[in-house]
Amino acid sequence: MPETTPRGLTGLAFGGDYNPEQWPESLWQEDVRLMREAGVTLVSVGIFSWALLEPSPGVYDFGWLDRNLDLLHENGIRVDLGTPTVVPPAWFYRAHPDALPVTAGGVRLEFGSRGAICHSNAAYRAAAANITTRLAERYGDHPALAMWHVHNEYGVPVSACYCDSCAAHFRRWLATAYGTVDAVNEAWGTAFWGQRYAGFDEINPPRLTATVGNPAQALDYRRFADATMRENFTAERDILHRLSPGVPVTTNFMTALSQCDSVDYWAWGREVDLVTNDHYLITDGRRTHVNLAMAADLTRSVAGGAPWLLLEHSTSGVNWQPRNPAKAPGQMARNSLAHVARGSDGAMFFQWRQSRRGAEKFHSAMLPHGGTGTRVWREVVELGASVDSLSALRGTRTEADVAVLWDWQSWWAQTLDWRPSEDHDARERADAFYEALYDGHLTVDFAHPEADLSAYPLVVVPALYLMTRAAGDNLRSYVENGGTLVVSYFSGIVDEHDAVHEGPYPGALRDVLGLTVEEFSPLLAGERVRLTGPGGAELGADVWTEFVVPRGAETVWAYADGLTAGHPAVTRNRLGTGTAWYVSTRLGNEGIGTLLDRVVEDARIAPRAGLPRDVEVVRRTGESGTFLFAINHTGTDVKVPLDASGTELLTGERAAGRLTVPAGAVRVVRLDG
Repeated sequence: MPETTPRGLTGLAFGGDYNPEQWPESLWQEDVRLMREAGVTLVSVGIFSWALLEPSPGVYDFGWLDRNLDLLHENGIRVDLGTPTVVPPAWFYRAHPDALPVTAGGVRLEFGSRGAICHSNAAYRAAAANITTRLAERYGDHPALAMWHVHNEYGVPVSACYCDSCAAHFRRWLATAYGTVDAVNEAWGTAFWGQRYAGFDEINPPRLTATVGNPAQALDYRRFADATMRENFTAERDILHRLSPGVPVTTNFMTALSQCDSVDYWAWGREVDLVTNDHYLITDGRRTHVNLAMAADLTRSVAGGAPWLLLEHSTSGVNWQPRNPAKAPGQMARNSLAHVARGSDGAMFFQWRQSRRGAEKFHSAMLPHGGTGTRVWREVVELGASVDSLSALRGTRTEADVAVLWDWQSWWAQTLDWRPSEDHDARERADAFYEALYDGHLTVDFAHPEADLSAYPLVVVPALYLMTRAAGDNLRSYVENGGTLVVSYFSGIVDEHDAVHEGPYPGALRDVLGLTVEEFSPLLAGERVRLTGPGGAELGADVWTEFVVPRGAETVWAYADGLTAGHPAVTRNRLGTGTAWYVSTRLGNEGIGTLLDRVVEDARIAPRAGLPRDVEVVRRTGESGTFLFAINHTGTDVKVPLDASGTELLTGERAAGRLTVPAGAVRVVRLDG
């Protein structure tokens, strides 16, 4: 079995992307001196260096990398060594212009940024395998090597190419997946609009068409594009496993729903030795720390609950959003340790030294343009000491209270054209339900719809338009055996081929929810409806309503106005020893919170009393003990109740009864016993 932790690290990882090739070699000694001052233990090297390592076809220059890795090793700094296959050199594209990707509209992109790759291109695949082999042969047993880092952020900025090479590859993929063209015709429903194919050679990628194309074909092409990128990753991974045994291989994910929508991370999580992730705050006016917590929980879930590693985030502002504010004093540490609380065995940044040239010269770094006299540098040094003090929790696992079901393929299907309302957004519903659970101080695991859910007292389904029969059966079994389920609208509607399940909506979920839906009734922009419920309590909703017919379920809230007035809006169905709730409209944050107050009673989850809003309390446990993280995102000091005494690791103080957490600060208590 491959190793799953960075080789040679005894504590948590701390550091970031290091790009020595951007700087005179005379600065390298200063770099490692300052790295030691900051407590850096791991750096990522070589990710964008193909043109320097192979300056012309078959001509290699490894001298600079030899010297840099040796210098890092001499100073006790471990290396996450990249394969630079995200940036083929200019000479490669001159020889193979067909390796540049083509858009659905037939435009071939140009060389000059990063990630401009047709992943089906045979010349690219051969060149990527060659440079990976050369690196593995040279550095596979280098004493500084902690792990391998393949490519960079697959799926960003290009995941799908629509060229003729991809068309041929797509046909082969379909032949393997379906066996016969008749099976493709059946799966895609090509009888509609006369799209039937007589042979695989008639099938092309879903290029630009006169009007909306075949949705099942478009969905399969997203699967194909994702699988093709994954083929290239596993090809490099297998070379590294063969030539550098015992060293874990990863690639950096971007699991946040705000950052990447083209990768099925459930599938990718099974292929890497160690799950790693990049996360950047999206400054769109939302509570950025909630998005951070959600991304960290999702990453841990992709890792199967095992520790993972935050491979990139920012010390302060980024440079690629319309507006890029700096992080407030203390926010960098708070962000970093929030990832650690939710399962990361370290905190890494992009990048070590802020670039003077190129597209990311205004992206913050550990060592800013202003040098060591800056606030950012002082906070980096302080954070390095904090991360070092938390070494004992390495390898422990984060404890979760509830599960949220999520499926990237369902998200892809829901975003295809011609759905009942463009205002319904799967990501928005996932964000909204997650935020309500966060505000209830519940730690979330994400799970695939067909996963074993028996460990969770509560399972939430915020948006699963596509649901297989197996997933529907899984949820029925979960409820029958005592689980509590909450399902939001427009879930369970189609199968894996985007075909509506036979019979009334919500096909795969009819039985478990104890109801049918006769008709969707989306609302116009700006329209709202009222719901009345227990004791006359009212809730507000928008975007979506339905004509729900109970088939055993009881009505908890009903529509008070609108076209669906008098019909059930929120229902509860007893099945076996469990209960299943259905929400047929888009509740706001307050409404979801009110709903969850009722639902957690069914799930017999004890309320988290005495915790203010925007204060996180998360636990990690393992052989080395139980560690309680208290993270205060507010501007006032708070007191967090403790159910056991312990030692606060960042200050060394004893804690018992109630733990004081200063405004904007983090405290980590190693509990006694």
